[in-house]
Amino acid sequence: MIKNTIKETIAGFLLDHRPVYSLALQFGLCRIRVDTDCEPLRKKMTRYFASFVTEASPWDIRVHAIETAPVPVSAPLTVKQPDPGKTKIKEEFHQFKDGLLVRKRLTGMVFLFGDGNNLAIGPCLSNDNQVVNFIINRFIQWVLNDGALLLHAAAVSYQGKGLAVSGFSGMGKSTLALHIMNRGTTFASNDRLMVKQTNGRLSMIGVPKLPRINPGTILGNQRLLGIIPREKQGDYLALPKDDLWLLEEKYDAYIDTLYGENAFKLEAELVGIVVLNWKRNSDPLNTGIVRLEFRTDLIPAFAKDPGLFYEPDDPAGAIDFSQQAYLKLLEQCRIYEFSGGVDFEKAADACFELLTNGS
Repeated sequence: MIKNTIKETIAGFLLDHRPVYSLALQFGLCRIRVDTDCEPLRKKMTRYFASFVTEASPWDIRVHAIETAPVPVSAPLTVKQPDPGKTKIKEEFHQFKDGLLVRKRLTGMVFLFGDGNNLAIGPCLSNDNQVVNFIINRFIQWVLNDGALLLHAAAVSYQGKGLAVSGFSGMGKSTLALHIMNRGTTFASNDRLMVKQTNGRLSMIGVPKLPRINPGTILGNQRLLGIIPREKQGDYLALPKDDLWLLEEKYDAYIDTLYGENAFKLEAELVGIVVLNWKRNSDPLNTGIVRLEFRTDLIPAFAKDPGLFYEPDDPAGAIDFSQQAYLKLLEQCRIYEFSGGVDFEKAADACFELLTNGS
């Protein structure tokens, strides 16, 4: 089934698997149409993206998702080396002249994208999280190719002002964002955030990805307790606090259910970035503003290469994701470092103060 081009390969798959169900989504200014042959998958996508479902209209991005057994790939595949600090090989790929094929080793899911053609094929229903990520990655590509840079950050907003929450792995970006939400903010993004200059100001554009949180995060926030079935809460509460945070179990936090149907808005003016650089101990929380040009050690906490699922419009003019590019983009943005001991409640109060008073 693998042809000479992405376009031909996708067309071949769609001849055998005709998508008959559609879903229209609106992420900011970007309109996305998802076509599938699997009604249960369409229902799952409709629930996941509930805050962004819209009426059918002309689209900027079209994604096909086809439910099959894992598809054999006859083309030669190149292993995607793990990110720094990781050892597990998760993906392999084949480069076409008009795009890329990516195969997930564990699930057998295959993703093809290039020149405006996008297809997810394989056991989509049992790997719907990968379909969600593929749709979101198409949106990220669309925004990056409009001149944005990518940040590894969660984000919230209040009355049009946005605050990014970044930090090295395991620092609790999503946990803090949800604590800030209890103060009346709207949710803007989880894990990925795009930032660009717009009319002399910084605009942030979030992604419609739900926070996936562990039991420690849930039990530490009264607003979230309903996510865990009551019969399991006692089991979790019996565990030592440190063990709770290390659990691999994750739950999706549906923002519309927890905070209301208008509580998830992707776009705002970026007024600051919080970098979490704290430790789980009894030290008091320290907050302070830093000058990024003198604290370049903090840039890796939020600078994010878009990875394998990004394809520039013009490879010859690919976006610069260097430290210097981030320094230039963020030279007028306030950067705050939160250090000392972890304290989500005090940190949330400080973040809300930054959003409302700018200090």
